[in-house]
Amino acid sequence: MSYQLWYWPDVPGRGEFIRLALEAAEVEYEDMARERGAEALVEDMASRTGFRPFAPPYLVIDDDLCIGQTAHILAVLADRHDFGAGDLETDLHLIQLQLDISDIVAEVHSVHHPISGNLYYQEQMDAAFEAAHQFRETRIPRFLDHFEAALEHHGGPFVLGDHWTHVDTSLFQVMEGLDYMFPNQMRSLDYPRLELCRQSVLELDSVEAYLASDRRLEFNQDGIFRHYPELDSE
Repeated sequence: MSYQLWYWPDVPGRGEFIRLALEAAEVEYEDMARERGAEALVEDMASRTGFRPFAPPYLVIDDDLCIGQTAHILAVLADRHDFGAGDLETDLHLIQLQLDISDIVAEVHSVHHPISGNLYYQEQMDAAFEAAHQFRETRIPRFLDHFEAALEHHGGPFVLGDHWTHVDTSLFQVMEGLDYMFPNQMRSLDYPRLELCRQSVLELDSVEAYLASDRRLEFNQDGIFRHYPELDSE
């Protein structure tokens, strides 16, 4: 079984949620655009027909099946490599949480691009300032309250208790990203179960090795989680 992950080579972005799960599960994959460049990604996207992915990230399985959407990809990989629940009802709940994570990631992007993704941040700064205020004050607590409650259900440290899933590696990335984006705001919040989950993912040997490798991309100003000091709380 072979996997080819296609995502932009210079930003962690949505592709990082898939990388983290693959690395945690020690599943081999090719990070295609990291190896071949962004032009190869554009060319590969253009060459696909039929039910092709709308945008990266997408995953090619055994040079045959091509699937897009982060939550969808993670659900497929979890089923194949046992980092889901293993029963349909619970796996559906995990997918629901993964879709909630997709929602907060989309809102994160809209903070610095509140008008249009086709405009530079500097062209929409006034709108971004207001969007950041609303996101910090209302949306972050609403989402993190939701995830904190999910972690409480089985007592932690992971959503299913002692067994990590794709939801836990994704929550790790969300917390890391929010800390990078809004360090002042995040220091004022207290979510002990999310912090325990983050630390527990960090302590997985495979994740620790990945984070220390050159495969792990740093957050930067071209990704989804961006740090603009003027958008952080005082």
